[in-house]
Formats: sequence, structure tokens, C-alpha cells
Amino acid sequence: MTMKILISNDDGYQAPGIVALYEALKDIAEVEVIAPEQNNSAKSNALTLHSPLYVHKASNGFRYVNGTPADCVHIALTGLLDYRPDLVVSGINNGANMGDDTIYSGTVGAAMEGYLFGIPAIAFSQVEKDWHELDSAARKARELVQGMLQQQLVGQTPWLLNVNIPNRPYADIKSMKLCRLGRRHAAEKVIKQQSPRGETMYWIGAAGAVMDDADGTDFHATAQGHMAMTPLKVDLTDHEALRYWAQTASRLSALPSSAAA
Repeated sequence: MTMKILISNDDGYQAPGIVALYEALKDIAEVEVIAPEQNNSAKSNALTLHSPLYVHKASNGFRYVNGTPADCVHIALTGLLDYRPDLVVSGINNGANMGDDTIYSGTVGAAMEGYLFGIPAIAFSQVEKDWHELDSAARKARELVQGMLQQQLVGQTPWLLNVNIPNRPYADIKSMKLCRLGRRHAAEKVIKQQSPRGETMYWIGAAGAVMDDADGTDFHATAQGHMAMTPLKVDLTDHEALRYWAQTASRLSALPSSAAA
């Protein structure tokens, strides 16, 4: 049976990255593209709850939505498609999604939405912006998906992978490394400007510089020319701190309530 893949992204349905990913996968699976109408970078897992969503079909067959990356995958899986995809793939993103980026990333958010519905999912990103060596990244993405199929890893058990690919010629991209997420410093300061009407405008500053790029991180692997693959999870619980906070919660519960005071 032919595998069915749902592709989305956060750069929009016309972005070179999603076009390249579709072209790379279309002859190894039945591929459907449902992506945002406009750039929705840094939308994370946001869903649109207070305005209607509309789906349109582009001349190339891609469908686009006036919503977020997670919206696209969500409505695809809850009514738009009449079948359940075997795999959700997001990207290829215009720039890295490493370390703290994964919290904000719409690319990761689209993949995670598939994972939340019990479907294996991969988020693909190029490390640098501007799409150079995009064909090489798409070829590497195709090889990874094919490898997953050959190893029978696309099945009933969901998993979520974050993959970053260096912007290098195909032959210069080194082997894939399994990595943990690195860390960035806090973001740069907000940028203030005056509007033509004299109002103060604020632009979110650039992402912070790399803080943790030690050996074993995604930052380190890609800097050395390797593809970086990181398994992600949704559980945000700090399990190591549960015992500490259990004692603290017990002490807080023992304090007199404001009503009793």
C-alpha cells in the first residue's frame, strides 16, 4: 500500500522550501500539501479559535489556509481529508529550528499537531536562511523518509523528530547525528520605531546568540556539517524537580488560608 504523507510548513504554501519538499517526496508516496496562505513563522502550536478558516486550492494543487501551521494540520486531520495520513512532514523551513527555537517554531508546531493526533511527524529546516543548497536539503529529506519506510518505522506508534540540515552541497553534508537541543541566550532587545502617525511601534528583536553548543547538541552537529536529528516530546513536566516541588507544595498547603486569617 502506498504511504500517504501530509505536508505543511510555516513559510506559506508558495515558499521554495515546501515546493522542494513536495517535489522530493511526490514519487515515493501520495502527498497532500495543506499550508498557510501567508508566512506564519514563530506561531508555534497556535490555533485560530475566534475567526473562521477558509481553504483554497492553488493552481499547482496545493491547498492553503488563512491560518496557522497548526490550523492547517488540525483541520486536515479533523475533517478536510477523508483519510488518515501515515506521516506528517513540515518544512523545509527557511532557517534553523534548533535549541529554544523549537518552542516558538511554526514548522515544529505543524509537525507536533500531527504527533498529537497519533501520527509520526518530522520537522525539516535548513540551518541558514535564503534557501541556498535547497535541492540538497530536499534530497536528504527524501532519503530520511525512505529510510523510515525501509526500517518500518512509519506505523501505529507516533514519534516526533526535529531535523536540521546544513546549507551545503549534497556531497558535503555529513552523516546524521542524533542530538539533544542546545540553548540560546535571551532574545535581543525589542526594536522601537515611530509610525507615520507618530505612534510608537515595537518589533520583536532577533533570536539570541547560541549559549550551549557543546558536543552532542544540534548546534554543534550542524556547525560541523552534519544533519542533526532530535526526538522531541510534548510532556513539559520537569520530572527531576517533582520531588522538590512535592515538599514545597506540602509546606504551602499547610499555610493558613486567607479566609482563616
